Amino acid sequence: MRYPTIADLVGNTPLVELTRILNDKSRNNRILAKLEGNNPAGSVKDRPALNMIVQAELRGEIQAGDTLIEATSGNTGIALAMAASVKGYKLRLIMPENSTQERKDAMQAYGAELIGVTKAQGMEGARDLALEMQQRGEGKVLNQFANPDNPNAHYLTTGPEIWQQTDGEVSHFVSAMGTTGTIMGVSRYLKEQNESVRIVGVQPDETSSIPGIRRWPKAYLPEIFEAVRVDQTIDVNQAESEEMTRKLSRVEGLCAGISSGGALAAALKLEQTIENATIVVIICDRGDRYLSSGVFSQS
Repeated sequence: MRYPTIADLVGNTPLVELTRILNDKSRNNRILAKLEGNNPAGSVKDRPALNMIVQAELRGEIQAGDTLIEATSGNTGIALAMAASVKGYKLRLIMPENSTQERKDAMQAYGAELIGVTKAQGMEGARDLALEMQQRGEGKVLNQFANPDNPNAHYLTTGPEIWQQTDGEVSHFVSAMGTTGTIMGVSRYLKEQNESVRIVGVQPDETSSIPGIRRWPKAYLPEIFEAVRVDQTIDVNQAESEEMTRKLSRVEGLCAGISSGGALAAALKLEQTIENATIVVIICDRGDRYLSSGVFSQS
């Protein structure tokens, strides 16, 4: 008998209905949450992290024992650290120093080496440094921002799961946009099943800095991003994202991260404009890696 490994447990996450978050149910809409925090390393990034490594192996680009390099704000780094541990790779992660301590600790728990850049340098600076290190021969950059294996992971797994779990009834898909891998892959799959499914991207407004959601400068827009795959974009601000994160935990019993609060805030804005809809929202990670941020201690 073959028993599963940790890698085998990536994906096949639950889809649950949020029953109390909607105050007005007269429009006959349903909001369903895809619980990506149930992945082994705790986020939706487990899917592309594992797929990027597996596909690079199949192409002969890397082999066990090599050093991998990646710029990350948190979840991808944790997911890659888990996947690298399972597959036998060394991992160097470059991240802004203002990332939460829980994220840093989780990466190091899996054996990753952390390299910090300043808050001012941000993810743009981290991405630049990763490529510089690769040019110096210090390792292989998987490059989640330009690697098609990122969205393909969601085309192959997340999209089909949502379609099957809703019996094809999904009418709207809402996802925060960071690397944009999730929304690109899921959009491609769902549109192939039903062109009328609406794909809604969530980004922070000009004044907000929300972990896991980005409004990229044009020069740093992920190469995997295709604007045509997003039907609508909704801006959210930091205050409403954090408030919705707390509400999700206290009203629905679902403790998730701030990007999930932002995605849900956007879904509720969308819900007010439509009827008879089945809205699927990506809950991309768990809230325990944000405890030190103080977001849950506010009233």
